[in-house]
Amino acid sequence: MKRIDWEPLYEEILSDMGYDRFSDESSARLLKTLMPNADLVDDDELPGTFGECPVVIGPANPDLSGLDGRFIISAGSATEILIDKGIVPNVVVTDLDGNIDSQIEASKMGALTFLHAHGDNEDLIMRYSSSFTGPVILTTQATSDRIIRNYGGFTDGDRAVCIAFYFDADNVELRGFNFSEPCLKDGTSPEIKLKKLRWAEKIISMFGDRIIIR
Repeated sequence: MKRIDWEPLYEEILSDMGYDRFSDESSARLLKTLMPNADLVDDDELPGTFGECPVVIGPANPDLSGLDGRFIISAGSATEILIDKGIVPNVVVTDLDGNIDSQIEASKMGALTFLHAHGDNEDLIMRYSSSFTGPVILTTQATSDRIIRNYGGFTDGDRAVCIAFYFDADNVELRGFNFSEPCLKDGTSPEIKLKKLRWAEKIISMFGDRIIIR
C-alpha cells in the first residue's frame, strides 16, 4: 500500500483506537536501536519473490492442505500452527505476540521475518527482537525511513496482505481468517480485539477481488 493511501487510514485508526503517533514512533526508534547487527534485508531485493498468489495463514483453524510449492506468509501466532505441522513459512509477519518460540524457530530455519513496532509492544521488542537470527525487515505503521519500513496494515493479518501486494503479488489467498470471532490471547480484551479485526477486514477489503478466501 502506498503511503498516500495508508496515511489517512492510519489517522482514522489512531483516532478510533485512542492510540497516538508518538508512541508508535518511539517504539520504532527502539526497534532500530536494538537491531543494528541483525540480518537486515533491503526490500529492493524482494519484488516478485512472493509469486503471483501467496497464501497468508491466519490463526483461525486454517486449512493447511495443498501448500506444497506455495509461497506461505504466516500472520503472527499462526506460525505455531504451521511449525507444529512441520511447515516452515517463507515469511512471518509479527508484532511479537502469540507463541514467540515458534516464530523464533521459523527465523532460525530461514523464514524472512517482518518485525513490527507499535506503541503497545515496546516490552516485547526489548525481550524478543534480538532472538530473530534469520533475515528480517523492520516495520512501522508510522513514519518510515531507509531502515524501518511502512507497507501499510494494522494487524499482523492485514499487514501481511499489504506486504504481499507491495511485493507484486497479483492475488492473495487467505486461510484461517475470522473477522467476527477473535482468537484471544492471555490478557487480551475481546472488545479491543474485535475493533482491531474490523480494521483488518476493512483494510483487506480494499483489495477487492484480488483477495481469495478459502
